Amino acid sequence: MRNYLNWVWGSALGAIGVSCTASTLPKSEKPNFVFIYMDDMGYSDVSCYGETRWTTPNIDALAEQGIKFTDCYAASPISSPSRAGFLTGRYPARMGIQGVFYPDSYTGMAPDEVTMAEVLKTQGYATACIGKWHLGNREKFLPLQQGFDEYFGIPYSNDMSAQVYLRGNEVEEFHIDINNVTKKYTEEAIDYIRRKADQPFFLFLAHSMMHVPIYVSEEFAGKSGAGIYGDAVLEVDWSVGRIMETLRELGLDDNTLVVFTSDNGPWLQEGPLGGRALPLREGKTTAYEGGVRVPCIAYWKGQIKPMVNTDVMSLLDWLPTVTNLSGASLPEVRLDGYDITNVLKGSGKRASEDYAYFRNNRDITDYRSGDWKISLPAPGIKGNFWRTSTAAHDTLLFNLREDVGEQYNVYHKYPEKAKEMLQKLQDYMQNFGEIPPPLVMTGNDASKYLRQQRQDAREKAKAAGVRDKSMETDGFIDVQ
Repeated sequence: MRNYLNWVWGSALGAIGVSCTASTLPKSEKPNFVFIYMDDMGYSDVSCYGETRWTTPNIDALAEQGIKFTDCYAASPISSPSRAGFLTGRYPARMGIQGVFYPDSYTGMAPDEVTMAEVLKTQGYATACIGKWHLGNREKFLPLQQGFDEYFGIPYSNDMSAQVYLRGNEVEEFHIDINNVTKKYTEEAIDYIRRKADQPFFLFLAHSMMHVPIYVSEEFAGKSGAGIYGDAVLEVDWSVGRIMETLRELGLDDNTLVVFTSDNGPWLQEGPLGGRALPLREGKTTAYEGGVRVPCIAYWKGQIKPMVNTDVMSLLDWLPTVTNLSGASLPEVRLDGYDITNVLKGSGKRASEDYAYFRNNRDITDYRSGDWKISLPAPGIKGNFWRTSTAAHDTLLFNLREDVGEQYNVYHKYPEKAKEMLQKLQDYMQNFGEIPPPLVMTGNDASKYLRQQRQDAREKAKAAGVRDKSMETDGFIDVQ
């Protein structure tokens, strides 16, 4: 952030991207941005994408009045990498983020990465993250150190450790009513919109739902008639309705881009506590369509005409798009997203019809170009009571327009197309650039090892009669 701000203000020439400055647009004319970002919500968990067990009228209204993207891809099939990609416009592999951060992980997304919030702050935007962060919970990795003016929420997944609410960098509540988490985030979001109504603002509302364990408030318990997962979806739909009602009440809906989407596909192994991605194949953690293709709806009254867009797009596209719409300049780093302003305005198409899949957030294993997708050999996936196992496979070729469920391998039927797609994948890999070593030291083992090293150092220092204050804290937020 520090280097980026110096570059933005110190150089008017030679910048990548648009040349607009803060004075180009009057502050009142700059659009607001509200991103409603779900956790583990499946492609077909809302009725406008095919759900029939319950209806989501508020989300459906956004789709009916905005753009419903049918072929939108997250940056990753798992949480932390996907969020890093969304906020930076860069594949997480470029950042070394190959797994998820845990409460005792001592790493996080590098503070030098330029986030959407940091870009918008150069244009006078107020910025807030409300909800799940999951990009590192040591203080230097928290939202306030990544361009956000305000933060409120749970810093990791709600199946991890003790649940606490942070406000800014500090724990506000150690004992929270997790059943009301969706309601709490919604109240915080509405309060933020009201407080910032007189200036351009960016709100990243990252819900903890639909990640297991599923929680729902008393008002929505049993409401769907289809189990707690459906109840929680209805509560999220209510939340979307409250956000939109607030924007309309304040006269902000015609100057606010609202995007509804999810970080990755559903957690199928959780059965009725997980979502669905029908008619797509598989779900979270996989490079099949169900793992990375997510619902995505963009609404902007008076600016976006209702339509269904079936072209390839990615959540990586939002950083360059928001940058353009705000009048900012793109950061001097290699981006993987494309500015889709012309798509939103109905005046053009995305600059690329390609998308690269990172099955393990390290290697490019699958590649889509237009209607076609090539998948390199992969090991099988072990199932459980709720989910059947998937057999290992050799190289696969699918025509996703004709076979969105990836049921029919046509690799041998179309050998020339297979050869063409393999070449595209290879070319992309060669041009991708260096992939750094893994950043995420996940799980308890790495943290326990580091803590043991520190404890040994403390004991040696104590035995020698030396007091070293740097050894008196391990840098973790204490959530016990």
